[in-house]
Amino acid sequence: MPSNTDMNQLKRLSFVVTLSCLCSSLVFAESIDCSNSKSELKICSKTFSEARKQLSNKYLSAYLVTDAPLQLLQDTQTLWFRHTQQCKTSSCIQQQFDVRGDDLNFYASLKQTLTQHYLKFENGHIAAQPVHLQIHQLAKDKIKIEGLAYRNPNNRKESQTVSLMAYSSPEQKSEILDNEHNCKYKFDFQKALLIVKTQQKGCERFSGVYRLYD
Repeated sequence: MPSNTDMNQLKRLSFVVTLSCLCSSLVFAESIDCSNSKSELKICSKTFSEARKQLSNKYLSAYLVTDAPLQLLQDTQTLWFRHTQQCKTSSCIQQQFDVRGDDLNFYASLKQTLTQHYLKFENGHIAAQPVHLQIHQLAKDKIKIEGLAYRNPNNRKESQTVSLMAYSSPEQKSEILDNEHNCKYKFDFQKALLIVKTQQKGCERFSGVYRLYD
């Protein structure tokens, strides 16, 4: 029968192996794929080697401590990579590294348990022009809805995204008024899906089908 010392050694060895496997899977999940043909992308150049390393470290930290759904973290990382590939200049790429770094800091530092995350889907896949909705439970009778629709990263910084901001109550969250653009939306919550509709021209950017990340 193994002694207590042997059992402790086995437990430590098991922990090290488990942690090693976990870290390997995380690095694989978050890595910026610069292999094969993608190695020609500007984001994969030596110029951004340090930025890639720092972003990987932030991703790993966020992955380990965030309360947000881990699949959301992975999917938004993939979206960020695809989005950044559209950049035509080095300054655009660096700006996107900074933006993603801020996002990861947000995931790592804030409690997400009272927030629902939705990403827009089209034909079973994340929309080519991604939109992220967050519904925050601020209090028992008050919720805050934030939306961010991503546009071309080569635009001026102030026009790279379109935002949505609204406040409501849990009982009245089907009729939403965007306080920033005066757009009216119909929110239809269906278990793991959210269907957003609007009749106003110029407000269609946030309409569509969203998947809940939980």
